Amino acid sequence: MSLPTAAIELNIPLDTIQQPTTRPKFLLLSAHDYRSPRKAGMHFIAAELAKQGCTRFFSLRYSFLSRYKQDPRISLDNQANKIVFYEGVECYLWKTLIHPIRVRPFESLMYHIYSYGLNSVLRDWIADSDVIILESGVAPIFFDLIKRLNPKAKVIYRASDALDTIDVAAYVSRTFNRIAKKIDTIVLPSKALADTIPATHNLVFAPQGIDPNIAERANPSPYAEGIHAISVGSMLFDPEFFVIASRRFPQIHFHIIGSCHPRHPEYGSNVSVYGEMPFTQTLPYIKHATLGIAPYSSVNLPAYLRDTSLKLTQYAFFGLPAICPHYIAADYTNRFGYEIGNEESIVAAITQALSPSTPINKHTVLNWQQVTERMLAPHKFSDTEVFA
Repeated sequence: MSLPTAAIELNIPLDTIQQPTTRPKFLLLSAHDYRSPRKAGMHFIAAELAKQGCTRFFSLRYSFLSRYKQDPRISLDNQANKIVFYEGVECYLWKTLIHPIRVRPFESLMYHIYSYGLNSVLRDWIADSDVIILESGVAPIFFDLIKRLNPKAKVIYRASDALDTIDVAAYVSRTFNRIAKKIDTIVLPSKALADTIPATHNLVFAPQGIDPNIAERANPSPYAEGIHAISVGSMLFDPEFFVIASRRFPQIHFHIIGSCHPRHPEYGSNVSVYGEMPFTQTLPYIKHATLGIAPYSSVNLPAYLRDTSLKLTQYAFFGLPAICPHYIAADYTNRFGYEIGNEESIVAAITQALSPSTPINKHTVLNWQQVTERMLAPHKFSDTEVFA
């Protein structure tokens, strides 16, 4: 009998795959949900894995408390605690009475109890998986459970964010620091994240990706004639940027999608505010815009955000001049930086972006298939070295 080619490609020990099955089984643990309108990297990775084998997406840290935190998964509440097959992926949103929250002195106890994974679907899926992908956040606390239930599974950690940046509980940080060296592969979408990881031998670089077919799905233009600027997403959103920009540039129509902020009373009439929007619906707004904006509000932004911001990746893919704080603009040729809260600095950035000194070209970005291949078999690629 020939060896399972899928197992060889993924570098999975052959004795972990039962014959005659040759398609590997993948499990993703994340605080996202595959069915959510708002998309992050894990969604696209899951879609690529589904082309290769049985793929399951288990959504964590959701409870009755989530309705008070503007959790984007609220729209899926009626599907909680059910296995739902969605676009080629088995999905499960684990809803508990409460989920671990930052409340002392009970915080560590809550996370400790949660780490036991007292859910039959979670335990069954762990035991039945060949490859388990943990996303930064709460997922690492299940590492010990994985090793008890399925010690032969390959464990991959995707560092979507530094744990300090997303302010995880001390219990999560302590757990990750303890297990980091035991994880098979730690995937960094930015090499700047390496300093936040207490391990070096298992680090792999696989940058943020994009689906090149989005260009075909981004028509027709939703805009009337004129100059249009787009902002998508809610991370560290700064409404004051648009208070200033809409007043100083009345000729520009600003479009704000999914900021999770109500319309500011000082926005000009040239600002349109939209709620959460499915990912594919946002694409025409980006492709046909004149400017892309990443209005981050904090001055304490991590360096890795320069490389991992999905909105900035999309702006680069479509060849948009991108306006963002100086620290995030860095030396990217398509970005125009400003000082947060400084009106004249914001005006200067927008003015320069409207008439760049050099043409803004579309950037070549890895597609999600290429990103996923690098996660699963980094030894096959020369560009996955972190310390090269």
